[in-house]
Amino acid sequence: PILTAPSPPPLPLILWHGLGDNYAADGIQDVLDLAENINPGTFTYAIRLGDDASSDRTASFIGNTTTQIADVCDAISSHPVLGRAPAIDALGFSQGGLLLRSLIQRCGDRIKVRSLVTFGSPHSGISAFKNCAPTDWLCQAAFGLLRGNSWSDFVQSRLVPAQYYRTLNESTGEPTEEYLEFSNLLADVNNEHEVKNETYRKHLAALEKFVMYRFEEEDAVLPAESTWFADVWQQPPPDDDGEKEGKRIVTPLRDRDLYTEDWLGLKELDERNALEFRKTPGKHMQISDKDLTQVFKKDFGPPKEGGIGSGWAGWDGEEISAILDHLQQISRIELNFRGPHLPKDRGTFQVEPTEDEFQDVLTVQHV
Repeated sequence: PILTAPSPPPLPLILWHGLGDNYAADGIQDVLDLAENINPGTFTYAIRLGDDASSDRTASFIGNTTTQIADVCDAISSHPVLGRAPAIDALGFSQGGLLLRSLIQRCGDRIKVRSLVTFGSPHSGISAFKNCAPTDWLCQAAFGLLRGNSWSDFVQSRLVPAQYYRTLNESTGEPTEEYLEFSNLLADVNNEHEVKNETYRKHLAALEKFVMYRFEEEDAVLPAESTWFADVWQQPPPDDDGEKEGKRIVTPLRDRDLYTEDWLGLKELDERNALEFRKTPGKHMQISDKDLTQVFKKDFGPPKEGGIGSGWAGWDGEEISAILDHLQQISRIELNFRGPHLPKDRGTFQVEPTEDEFQDVLTVQHV
C-alpha cells in the first residue's frame, strides 16, 4: 500500500562543509539539528569524503575535485533516501558552496536540487591564499605548495584550493592563459573556456532558487566580492605614480559577460527572480542562527505548491523496506517507538504507517 502524508514532507537537505572542517563537527551537526527543528521531518545529510572525520578534513585540502564531485554524485544518486526523493535542497559553506554548485552543473541529470544556498563561497575564485593557524600543519603544508607552482599538474590535481585559484592579466583584466589552460575546476565550472558547456547552463538554470550570502567583514575569501560572483581586477600602479597599489576595479555579476551572455543560466534565474544576493554581518563563516533560521523557513522545507517536488506525499512500503535494509547495512541503528516517522540520518519524515509495517512509531537514527 502507499503511505501518504497529510501534508508534503520537507525535502531532504544536504550540506557540504568548508575548507578545514569535517562532516562530524559539532557546528555542522548543530546546523542540521536546527534545520530539523525548523522543518520537522527534514532528512539531513552532511557530505563526507572520508570514512572518518579526520580523513574528511584532509580531503578538504588534498584531493582532485573532479573525482570528489563524481564520488559525491554517485553517493547521493544511489542513496536510499536522497536518490529516491523527488528533489533535495543544498546548503554550502565556503568552499563547499562552490563544490555544490559544481555538483549541480555536472550531475544535474542524476540529482535534482530545488534550492541552493551558499555562505561565503568563492564563486569567482580566489586571488590570494589564506593564512593558516600556527599549529595547523596540514593547512600550512597545503598552502605552502600552492604558493610554489599553482598551475603544475601535481598541484592542480591534488590541492583543492588551487583548483579555484584564479589569476587576471594585470594589463587587461582578462583571465590569464595559464589559468584557462591549467585550472582543474573553476575555469570549467564557470564556463570560461571558448567552447561553452550548455549542460552546465541548463542544470543551474533549473534551480527554483539560488541564494548567495556575503559576509560584510569577509576575511578569508579574497576577493570578498567573489562570493557574489563579481570580478575584481587589481591594476598595477602607474610607473610614474608613487602609490603602492593601483586602481581596484570591481565588475558586479550583472555587468560580466558570464551573466550577459548567460554562460551559466544565472541571467535566466535572475529574470525569474530566483537569484538572490544577501549580506550578513561578521567575518567569514560567522553565521547567526537568525540567518540560518531565515534560510530554513524561506528557502528550504516542504515543496511549494506547483514548485519542484510538489505533489510528493511520502514513501511507499517498498521504498521504506529498501531504506531500512540500507541503513542496517551501513549504520548503527537505534530504534525508538515514539511517533509516526520514517527512517532518517538526522530528522524525520512524517508518514501514516500501517500497523503491520510500523506498529506504532519508528525512528531510525543513522549515526
